[in-house]
Amino acid sequence: MVTMEESPRSPEAKVGLRVEDLWDVQEPQLSPDEKLNACFESIPVSAFPLPPSNQEVEIKSDTSLAEAVKLLAQHNILSAPVVDVDAPEDASWIDRYIGIVEFAGIVVWILHQSDPTSPRSPSSGSAISAAVNGITSAFEHEASGLESAMTTSGNFFEDLTSSQLYKDTKVVCWTYQCKLITGSFRWAPFLALERSNSFLTMLLLLSKYKMKSVPVVDLGAGRIQNIITQSSVIHMLAECVGLQWFESWGTKKLSQVGLPMVTPNHIIKVYEDEPVLQAFKLMRKKRIGGLPVMERGGSRAIGNISLQDVQFLLTAPEIYHDYRSITAKDFLTAVRSYLEKHEGTFPMSGELITCNKDCTIKELIQLLDHEKIHRVYVADSDGNLEGLITLRDIISRLVHEPRGYFGDFFDGVLPMPPNSRV
Repeated sequence: MVTMEESPRSPEAKVGLRVEDLWDVQEPQLSPDEKLNACFESIPVSAFPLPPSNQEVEIKSDTSLAEAVKLLAQHNILSAPVVDVDAPEDASWIDRYIGIVEFAGIVVWILHQSDPTSPRSPSSGSAISAAVNGITSAFEHEASGLESAMTTSGNFFEDLTSSQLYKDTKVVCWTYQCKLITGSFRWAPFLALERSNSFLTMLLLLSKYKMKSVPVVDLGAGRIQNIITQSSVIHMLAECVGLQWFESWGTKKLSQVGLPMVTPNHIIKVYEDEPVLQAFKLMRKKRIGGLPVMERGGSRAIGNISLQDVQFLLTAPEIYHDYRSITAKDFLTAVRSYLEKHEGTFPMSGELITCNKDCTIKELIQLLDHEKIHRVYVADSDGNLEGLITLRDIISRLVHEPRGYFGDFFDGVLPMPPNSRV
């Protein structure tokens, strides 16, 4: 057993040591997987390390959509809670927060605006536009003006980012409209955990139930105490290298734990000569965070485009002029060139990170943590893709859901009626 004196001093490593102590006292008849489940069920999420104070991002409800995009991009995050600026100081967390603003949701809005096939007839188009775009009818006139620019030789994204529509649309309006479309947690602005909920609950939400992040609320303070992301869990695991429980699991090869889960035939991809807009539309349609750019006529990938890369259309539209025809390959080249000129401003890039099928879980976790990425492609020695592994896939191999574990936990997760507001 690794003692405290021998271990690293990071907060994440201390969580690992806590698992280690619990591991040693589990019933001997339990399998290693059952032991891990039992350990994580015994640790409250309040023990998960808090992020550095300078990385805690909350967006005020009177922030414009343009400012929200910049904040998310600058902090390299996919979402942030929206705080009601009119809430009293002693408000509960349910009344303090309006919801979550997500980069993916903004992408859907942008792509909807840029799609000439989107229905916008007077009878139904304005309603769809107002709902999906997260704007009120007061902005519809300007939206139609942007549509005209979009369908001509003008640069739609330049028109959008310089427009009053983009600058004046408030996050509060966007958040409420998104709830009308996608549904929400019935009695609260978002699904959250209390400090007393377990690590096991959190890990299952981030894996089997496909949540990208899980807010943890302090009921007494009426505030979010922590937001646990898939990336932060992977970082915690990377800090546990050397501990007995981690090594017994982490030294397994990918095939021993059923990875990769996504095989070559099921990898969603675009080819290098296809319009880059097709990549973002595929991500929107398939609800994925990224995809590889493949060479035409082969099985090699030349790069990766993530959902976050759409920020270059919003915060740096000068990287190209004809967004409808620029190819995925040329987009990757333009982004790399832009990143070289703005080093340190945008941490995301189009580089393709790969591993081989003989890689261990530990090696994969260390790679993901070091590169600060959300997906790794499994490739052979010639660069041909053999599979895809995401953060969620790894976490799903760490724990399993016991029968009836959640009970009625999700009963409140229902679509919102059309005329309802949380």
